[in-house]
Amino acid sequence: MQMREIGRSGIQVAPLAFGGNVFGWTLDEKASFAMLDAFVDAGFNLVDSADMYSSWVPGHVGGESETVLGNWIAQSGKRDRIVLATKCGKSMGEGRSGLSARYIEQAVEASLKRLQTDYIDLYQAHAPDPATPIEETMDAFDRLVRAGKVRALGASNYSADELSQALGASRKHHLMRFESLQPLYNLYDRADYEGGLAELCAQEGLAVLPFFALASGFLTGKYRKPEDLEGQARAGMVASKMTDRGVAILQALDQVSERLGLSPATVAIAWLLQRPTVTAPIASATKPEHFESLVKATQVELDAEAISLLDSASA
Repeated sequence: MQMREIGRSGIQVAPLAFGGNVFGWTLDEKASFAMLDAFVDAGFNLVDSADMYSSWVPGHVGGESETVLGNWIAQSGKRDRIVLATKCGKSMGEGRSGLSARYIEQAVEASLKRLQTDYIDLYQAHAPDPATPIEETMDAFDRLVRAGKVRALGASNYSADELSQALGASRKHHLMRFESLQPLYNLYDRADYEGGLAELCAQEGLAVLPFFALASGFLTGKYRKPEDLEGQARAGMVASKMTDRGVAILQALDQVSERLGLSPATVAIAWLLQRPTVTAPIASATKPEHFESLVKATQVELDAEAISLLDSASA
């Protein structure tokens, strides 16, 4: 398996990341442990979480994903086999949000405690904070790296302008910079990333870790009509994709999948992996068969006919 670098950090990652938003939500702790073991034992290493996962679930307060992940680290003894990524900045309630220096310092300590580790490999700004000067944010992140609490920095949900400003501030003030970007990018969601943002990441040599790589499950082909969404945790996110364009994308996935003998999920991840700037798509799995389809995507290369069909349907 060919490893890829997170920017210029020296951190090497396999070409697929496990999205930890499911830990403590659609996967209980026992099932989470099983999926993490399978992921690592298959040779993959990048596990991505965030402090606010899964605060959207009734009765949850945030920190559930990191807590499960930390319990697995403590029980499994596999801390040195993973690249541990998490994020801060989105609301944790009671005024705990944003990217001020004071809050970043509090947030990282809380994450380290939940994760039961003394360092985070990739610490990411979950979203821009227009209320805080970017210089203050990058200086706070820089101090975490120099203190050894964080190995590398990343950003998520940044526009090209916001990312450019952050990189410029780091360059001007000789601070550690963002080495990666998590954009919303998949076969359905292309517009926000392709163009200026992709060009900036390529120019700056940033690792690109697309989240919602399967468009919240839509690209698996499981959800084709409203009835398919009944009782599903991600129903609201998937329903908006049931458009004429969404149908066309699923039809293209079906054609490619049938011709190549692959699942739609495998084809969708393989398409992402063949985009020139993508380092490691982030995807979640809740069953062994789901995980197997993700792994298969790292082992195949789509031909020109498949790429052309998918590009055209999703343009």
